[in-house]
Amino acid sequence: MSMLVLLLLPLIAAFIAPFLKPKAATYLSSITFLLPFFAIIGCMFYGCPAKIHLMTFSAPIGEFYLQFDMISHAFGLTICIVSAMIALYALPYMTHRFEEMELNVEREFRKYIFIFDLYAASMLWLVYSGNLVLLYVFLELMLITAFLLIYTYGYGNRKWVGLLYLLWCAVAGVLTLGGIVILAFDNSSLAFDVLMASGTVSMIAWAFIFFGMIIELPVLGPHIWLPWAHAEAPTPVSALLSPLTVGLAGYVLLRVALIDYSFIEEYRIPILIYAIISSIYGGFAVFKQTDFKRLLAYSTVSQMGYMLVALCLGPFGLIGLVIQYMSHAFGKSILFSSAGGVIVTHHGLRDITKMGGLHDSIPPISNAAVIGFLNLGGMLTIGMLGEFFILRGVVDTFGISMASLPILIAVIFMFILSVWYGFYTIKKVFYGKPKDTKRLEISIYLYLPLYIIGIISVLLLFPPLSTALIEGLNAISGLGLGGVMP
Repeated sequence: MSMLVLLLLPLIAAFIAPFLKPKAATYLSSITFLLPFFAIIGCMFYGCPAKIHLMTFSAPIGEFYLQFDMISHAFGLTICIVSAMIALYALPYMTHRFEEMELNVEREFRKYIFIFDLYAASMLWLVYSGNLVLLYVFLELMLITAFLLIYTYGYGNRKWVGLLYLLWCAVAGVLTLGGIVILAFDNSSLAFDVLMASGTVSMIAWAFIFFGMIIELPVLGPHIWLPWAHAEAPTPVSALLSPLTVGLAGYVLLRVALIDYSFIEEYRIPILIYAIISSIYGGFAVFKQTDFKRLLAYSTVSQMGYMLVALCLGPFGLIGLVIQYMSHAFGKSILFSSAGGVIVTHHGLRDITKMGGLHDSIPPISNAAVIGFLNLGGMLTIGMLGEFFILRGVVDTFGISMASLPILIAVIFMFILSVWYGFYTIKKVFYGKPKDTKRLEISIYLYLPLYIIGIISVLLLFPPLSTALIEGLNAISGLGLGGVMP
C-alpha cells in the first residue's frame, strides 16, 4: 500500500466515522493513524520514494507533491502515534464531557470525531507537504478545527477562549502568508525542491515567517493566548494542541532554515537570548499555577523555548529541534491526558492546592504522569537525545571558552528547570498525604494509551530506532556525526 493511500486514510476516516457508533468510530480513527505509523517506521529502515507528485500549478505556485525525508517521518511518526492513542483516550473522556454539558452523547460524538479526525489529519499532511501553499492550507485547516473543538466543547468561557485562540493564530497565519507570497515571487515557485535549489530566502520573507511562527509557537510575549487555550480546551484537544500543533511552528521554521540559514546566523544571539529567557520564564511560571492544565501550558512555553534555542545552534541544533518536538509531544500528550484523568475521576478537579496523594486512588494515571515528566526532563526517554544534540550544538556553534560559558550554563539550567518543576508537580499532585485512599475504578482507555506513548518514547532512545532516526537526520543536515552518538 503506497504512502499516499496511507496518508489519505485519516482524511477518509473523518467522513466515515460520524456514521458509526462512538466505539466503532474511535477504533476506526485510531487504526487509520496506526497504519501510517507502522509504514513510517518501515520507511525509516527500508526507505520509500523521495516524493509523490500530486499536481502542478503555474508559477509562482509550482508543483504540489508529498516529500518523504527523515524530518517529515520524525514529525509524522509522532503525530500518528499520539493521534491514534488520544483518539482512544477520548472515548470515555468526551462521553463524560458530553454528559457534563447535558448533550446527547451519540449525536455530539459524531460531530466531535469528524472535527477531531480532520484536525489530526491536517497536521499529518502539513509535515509531508512539499509545497508551502499546500503546507499553508493544512496549517489553516489545523487552526480552524482546533478552534471549533475549543469553541464547542471547551470549559469555562469557551467561546471567548476559542475566539482568542483564533485571533492570535489568524495574525500568525497572515504574517506567515506574507512571507510565503514574497518567497513565491522571488523564486517563481513554492515547491521545496525548487526553493532548496535556489538556497535563498530574503530577509523580509524570513522576518514575516519568523514572527508569524513565533506567535504560533509561542514564546514569551505572544504566549498570552496559550494558557487560556490549553487550559480551557477539552483535554483530548489539549493533548494534541500543546504537544503537536504549537510545535509545528518549529517545523515550519526548520524547513525555511534548511533553505537559507542566513537570517538565523544574522540574528542568532538576540534570538538565542530571547529563547533562553522565554524558556526560563515559562519554567518558573509553572510554580505559580494552581490549575493543573494551566501549569502544563506554561511548561509548554518553556519547552517551546528549547525548540527556538535549538534553531540557533546549527546542524546539531536542528537535529535537536526535531527530537525535542518528539519528546515534548510524547511527554505533554501523556501529561494533559493525566490531568484529564484526574478531571474525570475526581469530579472536575483541576486545583492542585486541593490535590495531593492522588497516587493512592488512581495509580495508573499517576505512573503515566511520571513517564510524561521523564520525557520533558530528558531522562530515560528520547528527550535525552534531544538535550544531547542541543548541548552539542552549543559547543559546535560557540566552542568551549569563557565567552561561551554563560550560554552553556543557561542552556543547562533550562534542562534542570524542567526536571525541577516536573518533580515538584508530581509531588504536589500525586504524592504526599492522601486525602482519600479509596482505589477508584478507571477506564482502561484513560491510561493504557498513555503507556503505549510512553513505551514508544523509551524505545526511540535505543537502537535500532534511534540509529535510523539520527542517521536520517544527519544525512539531511549534511554534517558528519561520526563518533558523537551518546
